[in-house]
Amino acid sequence: MSGRDDDTELDSLAAQARSHPPLSAAATDRLIGAARGGDRLARESLVEHSLGAVLAEAVAHRGHGVEVTDLYQEGSLAMVVAIEEYIQRGGSGPGLAGYVRRVVAAHLGGLVEEAEAAAAEAAALVEDARLLEVAQVALRGQIGHEPSATELAAVLLWPRERVELIAGMVASARDAFDAEIVEFLDDDDAVDVDGEG
Repeated sequence: MSGRDDDTELDSLAAQARSHPPLSAAATDRLIGAARGGDRLARESLVEHSLGAVLAEAVAHRGHGVEVTDLYQEGSLAMVVAIEEYIQRGGSGPGLAGYVRRVVAAHLGGLVEEAEAAAAEAAALVEDARLLEVAQVALRGQIGHEPSATELAAVLLWPRERVELIAGMVASARDAFDAEIVEFLDDDDAVDVDGEG
């Protein structure tokens, strides 16, 4: 999503949250009691009036590799679960907003940590692929033939399995890239630069 689209979506979410401002403790208590008695509309109202807290947490967690709209969706799911748990556990009105905020913050914090860990792992794999290719070129020049996984492992100080894993990933990426180029070049609608055919 582009920054402009993200801002438009964020504005829409903010307008939705503003249309259902936080409830007073007494109103929340009444809705919790009704929801505990099976009133579906009371549950929905508690959810709607908690959207502002979800949006605030989504905005607070943005900038870490997860789009704010995705954070909002994930936070909304966590909020619904939190409200249901709070109702089932016999919570009272004054504590609901804080409980929802803590549950949503913890959920989004975990999501951001996962995204950052995945990005760090991807960056490490890219660096390992670069190192492997440098070692392959250097060894090929020294020994006069394609180096084996064992020879590369000795130079890189990696386990042989790591060399094989990274080499397999690089080969798969090259195959996919090559296939995309071939598909592009074989396109029936390609421009005939020679003027023939």
